[in-house]
Amino acid sequence: MISPDKLFQIEGGQRRRKLALCFGALERDICGTAEAGCGYDFKQMPRAEYTKRIAEVLLTDPLLSAEAKADIESNIKAVPFDELRLCNCARHHLLAIIGTLPAEWDLIIAPHSAPRDENGTLLQRKFFEGLWVYAEDIRSPFNLGSIFRTAEAFGAEKMLLSPFCTDPMHPRCQRSAMGCIDSLPFERTSLENLPADMPVFVLETGGTPIADFKFPEKGIVILGSEELGVSPAALERGNYGRVTIPMTGIKASLNVGVAFGILMSYWTEYLSNLKK
Repeated sequence: MISPDKLFQIEGGQRRRKLALCFGALERDICGTAEAGCGYDFKQMPRAEYTKRIAEVLLTDPLLSAEAKADIESNIKAVPFDELRLCNCARHHLLAIIGTLPAEWDLIIAPHSAPRDENGTLLQRKFFEGLWVYAEDIRSPFNLGSIFRTAEAFGAEKMLLSPFCTDPMHPRCQRSAMGCIDSLPFERTSLENLPADMPVFVLETGGTPIADFKFPEKGIVILGSEELGVSPAALERGNYGRVTIPMTGIKASLNVGVAFGILMSYWTEYLSNLKK
């Protein structure tokens, strides 16, 4: 870590680059993701105070907008003080000045493990029995992780992955899943091996509008790939029908993870009403 006084003495692009490195290292340390030997090591002051001081250095940057300054200042003065929020907002305002937009894999996210009790035993999760999801050839690790996260949040019992679906152990998938891959059971299987006694339906255009679709009490929903949608074989396997999310935009297109979230909201609301 660089002394705040030294940072004040540096000017222009060099200062910005040094600040970006400091904020990034700080945020990783706060989140617990810093590599061994790369944690906070500035012994002259507590980490929270150091974060405030270098944020104050950033406030002197002439390219920082008035809105960005106000955002940083409010986080410096916040009570209670949120060290991570200040560090995060300052780093991103700085990156905007530098002209570097973060990719998804650049985001600094604290590890999220499946919840456990005081003895380390994995807590038993609640779910809708018989609510299964089949991910067919999802290629993006980010999208698959998002699907896992949504499935777990809404109470899916199980995830099924097609043989050519991306690896759920991929680091980007793990990041976007936020620990849900640890707590949501999954397995790889082919369309041909889906249970014959469970209704199967597909999320795809050209079907019954989602508000009119009668969801099964137990069943499997098939999600198609980002590029091609549900395959002809999957459409044929969908013996319970096809559900569609009506859209009015010119493009009329949704990310597969977003579309899946809308479907799960409708399906689980229907299942919850059955229990009333």
